[in-house]
Amino acid sequence: MSGKRLSNDIRALRFAAGEMTQADLGKRVGLTRQTIAAIEAGKYSPTLECAFRIADVFEKPLDAVFRWEDTDHSPDR
Repeated sequence: MSGKRLSNDIRALRFAAGEMTQADLGKRVGLTRQTIAAIEAGKYSPTLECAFRIADVFEKPLDAVFRWEDTDHSPDR
């Protein structure tokens, strides 16, 4: 395992966009509210196309929405 995981700022971006709901975002990118919730919670990784669609809704580059982060939080790193 690589010790990394995909994380995102979707929740913060939704609230910054006038408290957009998960359902609203889902409609705009062609996903269900449940899928948006799973992506937002880090339980599901979107396809690259869906990730770009989500970033486009917020008019942000992909890396401003999604990050590939280390899961090792030891103080030696």
